[in-house]
Amino acid sequence: MSKKKYLKDAKGTPVTDLWDDLNRISPTSSERLGYPTQKPEALLHRIIETSSNEGDLVADFFCGSGTTAAVAEKLNRKWITTDLGRFAIHTTRKRLIGVQRELKEKGQDFRAFELLNLGKYERQFFLEELNEEQSAGKEAAYLGLILEAYQAQRVEGHRHLHARRGERWVHVGPLDVPVTERRVDDVVAECLKLGYTQVDVLGFEFEMGLNPRKIQESGDRGVRLRLRYIPKEVFDARAVKKGQVKFYDVSYLKVTASLEDPAPASPPAATKAVRITLRDFVTNYTQDDLDRVEDGLRNKGSQVVMENGQIIKLSKDKNGVLSRQLLTENWHDWIDYWSVDFNYDSKKEIINVPDGNGGFEPQCTGSYIFENEWQSFRTKHDRTLEFTSAPRTYDKPGKYRIMVKVVDILGVDTSQLLEMEVK
Repeated sequence: MSKKKYLKDAKGTPVTDLWDDLNRISPTSSERLGYPTQKPEALLHRIIETSSNEGDLVADFFCGSGTTAAVAEKLNRKWITTDLGRFAIHTTRKRLIGVQRELKEKGQDFRAFELLNLGKYERQFFLEELNEEQSAGKEAAYLGLILEAYQAQRVEGHRHLHARRGERWVHVGPLDVPVTERRVDDVVAECLKLGYTQVDVLGFEFEMGLNPRKIQESGDRGVRLRLRYIPKEVFDARAVKKGQVKFYDVSYLKVTASLEDPAPASPPAATKAVRITLRDFVTNYTQDDLDRVEDGLRNKGSQVVMENGQIIKLSKDKNGVLSRQLLTENWHDWIDYWSVDFNYDSKKEIINVPDGNGGFEPQCTGSYIFENEWQSFRTKHDRTLEFTSAPRTYDKPGKYRIMVKVVDILGVDTSQLLEMEVK
């Protein structure tokens, strides 16, 4: 005679490492962000809650859609999260702002967070890691690095042109300073002298105001100019080897600031209120860039293509009838997120550098940390955007620098700095 005893009838709690009580994220869940490797929050909630205490620091160095940081914030843990992909960082940023708003609605405390781009520090590391022989020819080493990532062939005998990529000539901007209008003029002048009609100018940073004015001027003179950002991924040898480094065109951004009387409930000493309005946004992408378009634009049974600078979705119905949907009907459609720092100079960027005695000392980089004081962004379930910010009053009159940052549907940042006299 045999006897069966079921686990559910046994006393105590069984020890098991099989978590089969956690469900997948539902296709219709508001939690689903369309990120390919996204994990359920319930899973990270269990891991973080059982392995840390409130106030502890949680780190995730491959953050993806930001699940770890979002859950850590909800559980009152401090967190640090990183990712090499710009779209992962952008997805995480929007998600964490959503968590802040959720906590605020519940009357719970929430904390500010900083988004730091380490690309410019990697430039310095590049110089420090060159051996003695390479340091003597650091310009050649730098050019070789960028041109390999851009898949361009080095050419000699030119003053301002460094390489060729197909039918286009290439100029690589400097490592440590922005590409200036004068530099672009020199490049275009050499192209005109030699009869070249297409040129790409690459740079980590560009003098503000070059696009679209300089592109238009060059085109009128017979040279098709592209200004393209050098991404921080050029310093990742694996990404370069796999051909995964993407160079994106510099975008044009137009914003305006307006003054209005402060709200009736404002303190007597309040200044006039400032509002920022987004007026225009221009990008110049190609079909090669579309592999980075937000997953939300890709649907089964459809294909996303680029035609004349616009993104179009081609779809077939069950009868095989082809339809075309313009996804970027106007400049609004290119924007996924935008935010405003109304006092950009208020927070200097401080880093720790070796002091020569085995320790570190704080040092200002000369830059400032962007604070998302106000923002509007699209989500999977709400594609609307506001194009005028909420009003902002200041504690005292004076001149202020206002930074506006836009992130487009490919996850690329474009910024504009305004100077405002507030009375």
